[in-house]
Amino acid sequence: MSSQSFFAGLACGAFVFGACAAVAGPTFTNERGGTVSYYGQFNPAYVSVDDGTSTTDNVADSDLSNSRVGIRISEPYGDTMIGFRGEVALGFALTSEYDQLGRKSGAGSWERTDIRFIDFTFEGSWGKLYLGQGSMFADGAAEISLGEASGLIYQYTGDANGFFQFRDSAGALSGIRVEDTFGTFDGARRTRVRYDTPELNGFTLGAAYGTNELSSDDDDTYADIGVYYDQEIANTQVSAGLAYQYRDRDAGGETTSWVASGGVLLNNGLGFAAGYGTRDDSRDGRSDPSWAYIQATYDANFWKAGTTGFGVDYYSGSDFETDGSDSAAWGIGVIQNIDDYGIEVYLSYREHSFEEPGTDYADLKSVLFGARWRF
Repeated sequence: MSSQSFFAGLACGAFVFGACAAVAGPTFTNERGGTVSYYGQFNPAYVSVDDGTSTTDNVADSDLSNSRVGIRISEPYGDTMIGFRGEVALGFALTSEYDQLGRKSGAGSWERTDIRFIDFTFEGSWGKLYLGQGSMFADGAAEISLGEASGLIYQYTGDANGFFQFRDSAGALSGIRVEDTFGTFDGARRTRVRYDTPELNGFTLGAAYGTNELSSDDDDTYADIGVYYDQEIANTQVSAGLAYQYRDRDAGGETTSWVASGGVLLNNGLGFAAGYGTRDDSRDGRSDPSWAYIQATYDANFWKAGTTGFGVDYYSGSDFETDGSDSAAWGIGVIQNIDDYGIEVYLSYREHSFEEPGTDYADLKSVLFGARWRF
């Protein structure tokens, strides 16, 4: 049996078990202190994209945080806590998988790449060890921000329209997509071994090494190392991350990247975040892009239903797709929590612009409206 078939089989079992149990949604505890819990979410959204010539409207699963189900199991064994996490996306077509011509090939069908976690953990005073499919240590290092709107307005800007193409000055589709011209180089989920040190004064160090077992077209190896910081200082929450990533390509060449991000959330509800990343690709003819990002958020409690979050941000990138190119995006959004029902309702507006030396493209403008129900 191939490794891909093995992981796919496990994920299908986790999906069936988790989906059935999610109706009741209990957390079971045994006499040894072990627990089993189930969780999930649905996140449908409406997106409207204006490419300067035409407007395209779609209803799809929000790629801000796709619909999913999962199970968590933990059991103490002496001084070590043993855990398991299984999680799969439901495979709905995503907002980022539509363009002016329709839906991306394969979108809307469940594939093994929808497996998010098949992850075993071992945690003690010595730190935490992860084995299986799950987050590399750098996953999230480029996208740290605080405040309620940080899940709606954050460092990666293409969740609503990443597959859309820019139009050239004649109004023709260029073949250049948002996902090609914007990015954060954030860490990914891989089949890996990962180690996190114990937290010390807010700092956690770690490293991971793995492969992409869910893709039959990827025989590369991945490694990363980094540090996170999370602490409350004088009623201000502070979070930050820094990571270095290395990809050894089976076909030859290597790609390295540095990413960093951080945010603060003040006691009065104001939040600020920033991020930066750079990538170096050794393959001939490849550009070495970089990006920078700033964000401001505000959390308010207008109603008993839950916190209202506002956010605005700006992204600047260079050398994506081609050397000398410029990418820019700005966005604004609002999110309303309805705590009693586990629902978030959100609305955002974003503009993307891209230009290459000697060539300008029409801006892409998108509106995203959706609601996430978590159980």
